[in-house]
Amino acid sequence: MAEERKVSMGEVRKTISTSLAAAFGFVIALVWSNVVLGGLALSGASMTAPKDAVGLVVGIVTALVLTIFMIVLIIVIGRWGSKA
Repeated sequence: MAEERKVSMGEVRKTISTSLAAAFGFVIALVWSNVVLGGLALSGASMTAPKDAVGLVVGIVTALVLTIFMIVLIIVIGRWGSKA
């Protein structure tokens, strides 16, 4: 018979924190994707993105703020997930 294995709370926290960190990284990637597409559109490439420099600057600032916020969350949740 197969031996039953109990899952510890530490393992659950580590799995949750890893999943949330990956999700936050995905959000960061999506935001920066829009910023890069906006820069390409301003350079003449036909992309759907901000049509003027102000929209691009707003996108960059938004991406930077969101990146810093998500990194802080990754650190906090990583520490929470590593607790025994």
